Amino acid sequence: MRLILLLLCAFITVVSFSTSVRAQYLEQEFTESTLPEDLRAFDVPDDAGRSIGLSWKVSPGDAHDVDFIVYISRSKDGPWQEAARIMSTTSYKSDAPEIFGFRKKQQNFHFVAIELRKVFPEAGNEEDKKAPYYFKLAVAKGNNIVEFDEVVSARAKGNWFNLSKLNNLIIMVVFSGLVLFFISHARRHPGMFVRKISGLDAVDEALGRATEMGRPVLFVHGLTPVGSISTLAAINILSRIATRVAEYDTVLKVVNNDPIVLTVSQEVVKESYLEAGRPDAYNQDNVVMVASEQFSYVVAVSGIMTRERTAANFFIGFFYAESLLLAETGASTGAIQVAATDSYTQLPFFITTCDYTLMGEELYAASAYLAREPMLLGSLRAQDIGKAVIIAALFFGTVLSSVGINFVTQLFVGF
Repeated sequence: MRLILLLLCAFITVVSFSTSVRAQYLEQEFTESTLPEDLRAFDVPDDAGRSIGLSWKVSPGDAHDVDFIVYISRSKDGPWQEAARIMSTTSYKSDAPEIFGFRKKQQNFHFVAIELRKVFPEAGNEEDKKAPYYFKLAVAKGNNIVEFDEVVSARAKGNWFNLSKLNNLIIMVVFSGLVLFFISHARRHPGMFVRKISGLDAVDEALGRATEMGRPVLFVHGLTPVGSISTLAAINILSRIATRVAEYDTVLKVVNNDPIVLTVSQEVVKESYLEAGRPDAYNQDNVVMVASEQFSYVVAVSGIMTRERTAANFFIGFFYAESLLLAETGASTGAIQVAATDSYTQLPFFITTCDYTLMGEELYAASAYLAREPMLLGSLRAQDIGKAVIIAALFFGTVLSSVGINFVTQLFVGF
């Protein structure tokens, strides 16, 4: 019996000793290979004083089974509470380019942002914002945790300006300057060159043919309400077409499927006739609402084209599945057809059935092209310059990124 007790005591002693030795070995291993170097605490910029960041160098002991634990306290002497736990192979400065940039050396530092309100709900008070917060690190591997003695502190503070969005401000200022410059240039040079748009050059041809044949002109709105950009652009074009129609003394029929668009169209056409000096020629019954449902609208408009034998059809706005039905009906009557839409799904149908098609942003440029107003012309030219700059940046950015140079890409990042 005594022998059994002695063996049991010896076994317990050996296990305790080995456990103690293993714990000391693990602590020594953590201390030597995972000791955080260059531990720093600082206010996270551009976050209105909500967070404090911690950074330290990557160490050779970082592994998937090793975690870093961040402790926080209001006092240098504690008490401490856990604020964050991360795997030692994650959370680097390179993961936050909006703060540290895109330099490759940022991959050599860990970074953790501690949101103070999640740990201390009262941290949003003005007095608490001014108080320093203390931090220290620990390393955990399984159930073994080793705390390090080094303590760092920082205060959170707000910022007047978000420097990470400085590139956005510069781009906005430069583009705004371009717009103002070209508006001023267009006022001094009314004949400023704008790229030729064949579909708009054909407007006079279509209206002239309708006048010679003594047949009406049909203007078809899309199916979107007046709040749509394409509908607003269509109304601008309608104004220019109505002015020309009034000058040529031709009948203009405008069909709508939205009551608000109908009201706006009536006022626009009326104003155009007045501008052309022909207010007596305006007939409100020629600007009508034919139907509010999609295919009822198609049937009604197709009926008008067939009965009236319109000589020129303008399909301007945003269209859906009715585009091909309308354009095919118009083509069967022998009318000259001009379409303009930013609906990319319907462009193929208009291209194959209409004489001229304005694609995408040409719809928005049409009003400036027809009106030749300095405000519109200047804005249009500035947009073209801006697009050219973006295309050049895309080209050179792609080429440079292919060889590892990313500064052009970084200029256009919107954080």
